[in-house]
Amino acid sequence: MPTNVNAAFNKFLNETVNLATEDSRVARTDRDNLRSRIQGLQSQVDYFPTLYTEADINFGSFARKTKKRPLDDVDMFFCMNGYGAHYSEGLDGIIKIHVTDSSTNLYQFTNSDNETLNSIKVLNKFKSSVESVYAYRSSEVNRRQEVVVLTLNNKDWSFDIAPCFLTATVNDKNFYLIPDGAGNWKKADPRIDQERTTRINQKHDGKILNIIRIMKYWNARATMPTMSSYLLENIILNYYDNALSCSNYIDLELPSVFQAVRDAIFSTVPDPKGFQNDLNDLNFDDKLKIHTRAGLDKDKALEARRLETDCETHKECINKWREIFGSEFPEYG
Repeated sequence: MPTNVNAAFNKFLNETVNLATEDSRVARTDRDNLRSRIQGLQSQVDYFPTLYTEADINFGSFARKTKKRPLDDVDMFFCMNGYGAHYSEGLDGIIKIHVTDSSTNLYQFTNSDNETLNSIKVLNKFKSSVESVYAYRSSEVNRRQEVVVLTLNNKDWSFDIAPCFLTATVNDKNFYLIPDGAGNWKKADPRIDQERTTRINQKHDGKILNIIRIMKYWNARATMPTMSSYLLENIILNYYDNALSCSNYIDLELPSVFQAVRDAIFSTVPDPKGFQNDLNDLNFDDKLKIHTRAGLDKDKALEARRLETDCETHKECINKWREIFGSEFPEYG
């Protein structure tokens, strides 16, 4: 057991918070193999959508390296060829994709109007096609009807598969369209999130990813309502995008990070992609509880810093960090 704070945090990160190196390696290999298999379905399954494989992309916290333990899902975009289809966006923000060529594989997935493409039908085709060729423990279109979830036979993690389209480039910009859960489509662009995370992490010499992951652990504890990990991630990235420096020691950073969460939780948190006005959709009561917890834990983190300086051993300091992060944080010894 560790006898100083730095050793305690290193042990906590390595054994409890961060993904195991071997799990990450195997998951990346499985992801690459699955991508090759699904790309091959277009030549093996009747009427499977023709894919635009050059635009396939990985997304989510595993791809951004901000995922904490456990490794439970790995996210993947599979891009389809649009064959001249086009999209329209209504005043209500609903996006429809219009299929104009009845000879394409996409036409079978249209609604009763024989024109607008139904994203749930596309998801079901991906689901049934994978089931017919590969033996996974289970596959389902998730309850939000936005992705196909493939569960592996012998692994703890699943794959979330999102069929998508890449729009044409206008003014040097394009983006992806993915299922919205209601049969229509919505905008997405994992490239922006990936670039932003990488840029801010590199600005601070690679120190930000551990902070994000340890704060996600804090967020998941049953001491307050849990905000979405993507919301929390963006609050932290916003803070460090403006911060001039970041300490090599994570415990020195945490009081300021708790304060950043406390300051942001009653504010608008903009979507860095610009697809929605506010990522912060928490209700007032949840915001208040998170605000209170972040304030309390900021004070405890400051007290832990004081104890580290003033006490003969680091035992009292480590115990204070255990109050913040729970019994999984290493004991002094």
